[in-house]
Amino acid sequence: MKEFAAIEHYFRQGFVSRPDVVLGVGDDAALVSVPPEQELVISVDTLVEGVHFPKQTTAYDIGYKALAVNLSDMAAMGATPAWFTLALSCPEMSASWLQQFSQGLRDLAVQHQVSLIGGDTTCSQAGITISIQIMGLVPRSRALRRDKAKVGDAIFVTGTLGNAGLGLASVFGQVTLPEADKHPLEQSLNRPTPRVAMGQQLRELGIHCAIDVSDGLLADLGHILTASAVGARLNLTDLPLSDSLKNNVSLEQGWHLALSSGDDYELCCTVAVDKMALVQRTLPNLHHIGYIESQQGLRCIQPNGERWQPKAAGYEHFSATDSIHVK
Repeated sequence: MKEFAAIEHYFRQGFVSRPDVVLGVGDDAALVSVPPEQELVISVDTLVEGVHFPKQTTAYDIGYKALAVNLSDMAAMGATPAWFTLALSCPEMSASWLQQFSQGLRDLAVQHQVSLIGGDTTCSQAGITISIQIMGLVPRSRALRRDKAKVGDAIFVTGTLGNAGLGLASVFGQVTLPEADKHPLEQSLNRPTPRVAMGQQLRELGIHCAIDVSDGLLADLGHILTASAVGARLNLTDLPLSDSLKNNVSLEQGWHLALSSGDDYELCCTVAVDKMALVQRTLPNLHHIGYIESQQGLRCIQPNGERWQPKAAGYEHFSATDSIHVK
């Protein structure tokens, strides 16, 4: 299928139509209307075949995840996602692949009422590359930010950690999982749940600091610590691990996966102590895992009170030894 026919058939029909889109797919650029007293939140992520997803990943899952990781950035800012653009490079315009890819993309876009407003398609023999730029809205001066952590804040995370890392090991045959655990763990990898509503709730509760966990909790919490010029203490016994993970790895392996494997797309936030009770009462899916401290650095504490040193701090492009990372 040729480029413009593919765009018309797969990327103009069935996507969300928002009243704030003045001009969408089909022109040199899109036009959108930004409401007064709102700030525009913008993020972009690129997914590369063999780096961010294994070659055997289904087209549906690739489309779904490409948007999910961008929605997660909106969640981390406490923003409401509104519009996105798509740049797709692939070796050929296969009708069956495009059908599945666009369906995965569309299903999640409809779920979050975010509109596809433009993009580009390119032939590339180097493999599949997807870049999505997403835009959202947040009330003026109310965005969640990495540089707002304060000494004494409690550290919380949503959901559970480490599932995607174990799911990736399953995909590559590095572990053999029972069917009851294999499917949910691999689903965590391929179809993460962006915590958009949770981010907005945190914002409304007066929380100011958050980040999404894409490269591993140690790496991403480390970004908060650097931006805020603080340190932290994590209690390993409080890390939220799913039953599917605990059923298949040792406790120490579970800690490694939760801290370093990444791809969970949960939120990590810091909460002033006087807001802890309100936050825990309002958001039961939040788990208290530690505190922000004045001493620089990040300390992981075992149940016996001794410090524990993880094997890795998380993923970083251009310095990793692994051949694949799913971000």
